[in-house]
Formats: sequence, C-alpha cells, structure tokens
Amino acid sequence: MLGASMQQQLETYLANLREPIELIGTLGDDENSRKTRALLEEIAALHDMISASFDGNASHSPSFKIRRASDHNAAVTFAGLPMGHEFTSLVLALLWAGGHPPKVEQDILDQISALDGDHAFEMYFSLSCQNCPDVVQALTLMAIFNPRISATLIEGGAFQDEVESRQVMAVPAIFKDREPFANGRMDVADIIGKLDSGANARNAKKLSDKKPFEVLVVGGGPAGAAAAIYTVRKGFSTGIAAERFGGQLTDTMGIENWISTPYTEGPKLTAQMEQHVGEYPVDVMTRVSAEKLIPASKPGGLHEIKLATGASLKARSIILSTGARWRQLGVPGEERYRNKGVAYCPHCDGPLYKGKRVAVIGGGNSGVEAAIDLANIVGHVTLIEFDNALRADQVLQDKVASFANVEIITSAQTTEITGDGDTVSGLTYKDRETGDTRTIELDGVFVQIGLVPNTEWLAGSGIELSPHGEIVIDDHAATNVPGIFAAGDVTTVPYKQIIIAAGEGAKAGLSAFDYLIRTEPAEENAATESAD
Repeated sequence: MLGASMQQQLETYLANLREPIELIGTLGDDENSRKTRALLEEIAALHDMISASFDGNASHSPSFKIRRASDHNAAVTFAGLPMGHEFTSLVLALLWAGGHPPKVEQDILDQISALDGDHAFEMYFSLSCQNCPDVVQALTLMAIFNPRISATLIEGGAFQDEVESRQVMAVPAIFKDREPFANGRMDVADIIGKLDSGANARNAKKLSDKKPFEVLVVGGGPAGAAAAIYTVRKGFSTGIAAERFGGQLTDTMGIENWISTPYTEGPKLTAQMEQHVGEYPVDVMTRVSAEKLIPASKPGGLHEIKLATGASLKARSIILSTGARWRQLGVPGEERYRNKGVAYCPHCDGPLYKGKRVAVIGGGNSGVEAAIDLANIVGHVTLIEFDNALRADQVLQDKVASFANVEIITSAQTTEITGDGDTVSGLTYKDRETGDTRTIELDGVFVQIGLVPNTEWLAGSGIELSPHGEIVIDDHAATNVPGIFAAGDVTTVPYKQIIIAAGEGAKAGLSAFDYLIRTEPAEENAATESAD
C-alpha cells in the first residue's frame, strides 16, 4: 500500500510516538478490506509501539480504529482508506493517539476537554477533497482528547450505498448522533463553537482586548499573506483577520503557473504560505468575518473593523484582501438543492457522483477543467455555456472534446434546477438561438461561472467600489480613503491570478509602510494606547 518513500516518511514521523497504540481492523473479503489489512500491517511493521489486530466488530467494513493502548477512549475510527489528501490526517491520528502533542493552542485543548455531554460524530470525506482534512483532523483531535467524544471518519467512495441512503451529496459532511450537524470546511474551533455557544463570546472578548495594530490585513489569501510579510518585516505590528487562512487558494487543485514551481496544489501552497507567515510575529486571527469598516475620523487615526462575533479590531492602516467567492446562478432550485445535488467544487464532491449524470455550468477555464475532471469519474457530463462558444483556453477545449461521455451545449441559459424535494433530478435551460425550453435529467449540477468580490460588508464605509463591486485602487494599491489599501481578487486589478494577488499584496504592504512613516499618529491613537 505504501511506497518506499512514503514508508520512510511515515517511519520518521512515528519516531515521535511516546506510548503504544493499537490498530484494530474490521474487515471483510473484498478488495478494499485486503488493502486495509495490508496498510495496517505495513504501519505496524514500522514501529514496535504499534500493534495490529483484525478482530474488530465496527459497523463499517472495512474500517479500523486507532487507539491508545493505555486509554481505549483516546481513539478514532477510519472507514475506508485515508489516503490521498487524508494521508496527513492518518499520520496525525497515529501521533496524537501515541501521545505526541498536537500543534494547537493549549486553550483549544482545554476547550475540547471541557465539552460536556456525549457526542458521536460521523463525517464523510472524499480522497480528492482539499477541504476535508481540516474537518477530519478536527474531529480526530476531539475524539482523542475527550473520552466522551467519538468520531468515525468515512471515505464516501467506499460506501456509496450509505452515502446515497443518507443523501450525502457534498463533502465534508458531518453528522452528530446520526443527525446532520454541518457541511463544508470547518476547523476544531468552529465545531467547538457549535457545541459551546459560550466559546464564541469568550473568543470575541479576547479579540476586542487586543491593542491596535499598526497594520491590519483583512483576508488570508495570497494577497493578505504577502502584505503581512512585507509590513511585519518593516517592523510594524501586523495582524491578519480572516475566515480561513489561504482563502480560495485552498479550493484550487493543479497550479502550474506559480513561477519557479512547475506544479503544486492549493492546499500545499497554502500550507507553505502559512508556514512563511509563521516565521514572523504576525498575529493571525482566523474564523473571523468582517462585518463593517469604520474609517478613522482624521489622518493618522485608528480605523476599526467590526466582526460578526461582536468583536472589533483597530489599526492605523488597513489592507483589504477579502478575495472573491464562486458566483451563483440565481435561478430557482439552486439554493434549495445546495449540497443536495448543487455543488461548486468538483474536486471535493465529484467522487460522490461516480457513474451518475451531472452537468457543469460554465464554459470558461474553470468549467471546462471541471468537466474534464468529472468525465473521469461520473457516467456522463453535460457542459452548458451561455455564450455561443466555449471561452476556455484552446488546449482545454481540445481535451474536453476528446471525452466520449461529455456533451457540450452552447447558447444555453439555465433557467431552473429541478428536484424531487430532497435531491436534484434535472435542469431546465433555454436555447438562446431558438427560444425553445429543454430539460435534462441529472443527478448533480456543478456551477462554475466565475467569481464575485467579497465587498458587501463595505457598504456605507465610504470605500469606492466599481460597478462590479470591486474595490477601486490606484497604482499604489490605495483606496480613496487615506490609510486603507486593497489587494488581490477583491480589487479592480485585472487578471485574477494567484501570482498577481501575491504581487499586489506586496505592493499594498509597501504602500502601507510608506503611509505610516509619513503620517503622524493622531491623538486618538496615543489616548487609546495609553489606556491599554
């Protein structure tokens, strides 16, 4: 199961084990069970603190439990093989069960230990889902550090019948006590917040108690990371406030135009950026959503960002890098069947549609790439484009045309996504050339029609926006408000590319530096700082 290099890598990690762990397999006679046995035997052979047995009686087969030998409640169960994006999750589960301390704040571990009640989690993931590892690792951490929490982590592709019976049509999908709990990317603090409402209030107070920053970056994507590195290297106190570090970069798979690196993937590049930022004293605050911007009343004064939690952060200079999100169709049925057949991430959710009929809406690069990826998994793909021709690069058009199970429909306006009340059953579109209305029977719809800048929260702030909702900036990344800069996909800069966003972030950081050294702090700054 494990290649030589992967075995060597795993053996190096396992040297950090502090106490024995047990692997208990529940297996059948199928091929996946044979692979699971082989994986557990290979892992056990790498360290004398690991034992493997195959007498488990778990509800899923194949599955295996990882548990601490001295404390059987410190355990987590994997159903299916946690390979692909989940191999790191497997390694961490082994280390944490074996007593190696996790790299999380002690405050988080204390909150996990303090959670009251019994909580039985099940979580569905796919091996190609870049959003799933955060959830898998969060639930693993909680199951190992709180004896009243259990977690079964299920690879959906290995349990297709179960996925269909529970109507899991998007991952990551979390169930608690057999009932739906949450969908989408979450980390351990998000899950704790849903279980313990007081945790959110405590975290909000901690944020509000922070001293004003000299530079506050709002958004944690490539633009935000670059801006923070450039300002902190100039000696300014710098904070990053973001819903998640990496932003939309973490949802990107193959990246072949990041100069000096022929190929990488979004999650890997995100991790590298996060590590780079971590080399400096940047205060990274994640799981926070900006709700309102209140500019300073005078040059050199403090700008204020109000957060959805009720907390607020202040800074002499602000860099807005809140990025963009997938554009929605805005047609009947889209919102109703979101995560029930309507999806926006083909890499995450594609494996759940193995052998089925799906549509991809959008004929640009993203849409055509999605169709190519899905064609290798699903039974049939219908690619629908509003214009009279695909807009993707010719190399992508040639590739998608080579698949026998892909049908391309142009000049088509999607008018409705239909369903049976529970899941998607089809799609209706209007032929823009003839005016005829046609319906396609489908099991899923993947929407890939571009991006929308995340700027709604800036309404009433005085920040100038373009007709498309982008932040208007000059050639120094400055907005129309002194001391407030912007960078990346959220701005009017053309060409929404990762490398351009990073460059614009660097520019914004340098511009903020220039602003700060040329602008005397207003009296309100001194008053605030002396009060702190």
